[in-house]
Order: sequence, then C-alpha cells, then structure tokens
Amino acid sequence: MSNAFDQSKDYYETLEINRNATDEDVKKAYQRLALKFHPDRKEGGGDSQKFSDVGEAFDVLSDPPKKAIYDKFGQEGLKEGVPVEPGFNGAWTSKYAYHGDPEKTFRQFFGDDNLFASIYSINAPLRYGGMRPGLVKPQDPPIERDLLVSLDDLFYGCTRTIRITRKVMNDDGLTYSIKDKILTIDIKRGWKEGIRIIFSKEGDQGPNIVPADIVFTLRQKSHPLFERQHNDLIYKTKISLEKALTGFPLDVPTLDGKLIGIYVYDIVHPAYKKIVTGEGMPLSQDPSQRGNIIITFEILFPETLCAERKHLIKQALKC
Repeated sequence: MSNAFDQSKDYYETLEINRNATDEDVKKAYQRLALKFHPDRKEGGGDSQKFSDVGEAFDVLSDPPKKAIYDKFGQEGLKEGVPVEPGFNGAWTSKYAYHGDPEKTFRQFFGDDNLFASIYSINAPLRYGGMRPGLVKPQDPPIERDLLVSLDDLFYGCTRTIRITRKVMNDDGLTYSIKDKILTIDIKRGWKEGIRIIFSKEGDQGPNIVPADIVFTLRQKSHPLFERQHNDLIYKTKISLEKALTGFPLDVPTLDGKLIGIYVYDIVHPAYKKIVTGEGMPLSQDPSQRGNIIITFEILFPETLCAERKHLIKQALKC
C-alpha cells in the first residue's frame, strides 16, 4: 500500500478546507455545509448526495484516530485497514465504513431530534459542535456491569476499587482524551444480591450528550457451606438413619469462624429443620441484628438390611 494520499475521495475538499485545518475549522465547515445541503432546506439548494458526502467527511476528520490514518494512507488505508505500529504482533486497524446515515451525523452534531426544520424555526444562534441554548442534551443509556462478591464480603463488608477507561472532553469542548479513573464501592454489611450501585454520568463524555451512568449490580458468589435466604443462612448436613431416629450432637459452623455445639433430640424427618438463632447474616439496616442459621438434613438410608436387622427394627418400632 502506498503512503501517497488517495485522491479518490478528498474529505478536505468536500468540507472546503485545507489539510492544515484545525478541529475548530472542521466543525465550522460541517455546520455551514450541512445546513446548506440538507435535503429539507426550504430555500432550495438541498442536495442529498452532497449532504451525505459532507457527513462522511466530518465523521472522519472530526475523529483523531480516523483522521490520522486518512492523512497518512488516504481513503484506501482508512477503509481497508493498515498495520498497527511495530511490536503489535502484526495487528491491523479496523476497516472503516461510514454508517450511511447523514441524518444521524447531523443530529449528533446539532443535538436536536427535530433536525433541520427546528434549526430554522429558532432565532437563537447555533454553536458549532454543540447545541442551541435551551435544548436538553440526551443522556447515553446506562452502562450495566455485574459485581461479583463473596458471602464473606457481604457478611463483613468491604471496599472494592474498579478502574474504568473513558473519553473525557478537553478544554476546547471539541476534542477528547482517553483517561483512566478509579471508582470506589463501599459494600455494606448485609447487602443482598441485586443491589445496584450507580455512578452518575461517569461514562464517555461528548459535546452533545450527557455521559451515561455506570451501574454495578451486586452478584453473590456461591459458598461451600451456606446458601443465603434473605438474612438467613441455610446449612445442609448429612446424617444416618440411626441418628435421625435416636438423636445426636452436631457442631454447626458460622461465617465468623465459630463452631456452635447443639444436640438434636427430635426425630429428624425429611422436612425437619433446626434453627440456630442470631447467627445468620447481619441486617443491612442494623448490622448489630442478625438472621438465623437454618439447618436442613439429608438422611442416609442403608442400602441393604439382613433379615435379623429387619426383625430387630420391626420389634423396635412396635413401641
């Protein structure tokens, strides 16, 4: 591929600017020509093809990465992709194709859903690369992410830090930089799965939009000993049929590392549950209060019984 500038479509010529034009020049040129060639222009002069060409030229020259490729490799390099800098394992840039909707480009620039008609119905001056005073900027849809936490983290509480990368507008209000930011989430004791933590307007910035909210939804990892049920913890244990009928001692673990000794005197049937009060999850509204541990039992029946044992069991159960 030659580095010579591809003359098949000259975006600078389309916008009637020279190759040394600034970002501000690009914005001004697009504003003027988009209004001139818009198909809905009532005074005449509208031209759908030129309107589309102007939109494509602006889409490229207003985006620094696209503009850099176009300036060096022309339209061919932009649309076919070019090798990334050495040391990137032979990677190529993405192929560019204009989305083909010049009205979308127009709307994004002027920030007005009513497009051309409303532009000429309001006498307020236009600001290139921005919206007219009084118009409400649309907000990008929220960016949704899951936040996985352990049951222990929800029991004790913890702090999580998350690094995000986003576009931040420069002081000129036209260009942007890519910057990192650390978001801090304080996970409170007793929080439940499904809680949403919202960071308002922390998404990509743009000249005609309100940045999106970033929303993290709490998701609980599975635990080897417990299942959570609201503020209670379900603890499952296996016992023999003998223990189920005659009683037995049991050590019950807790999330804070204790072993609580209890004795089960009752006959344990399949629906039987034993409750250890006040040893479950802390209540988020009042962490000094806690739910319960609910013990459920899986009874292990013998696979076979000899005739003598069957007889003894029958005799024992007659009482």
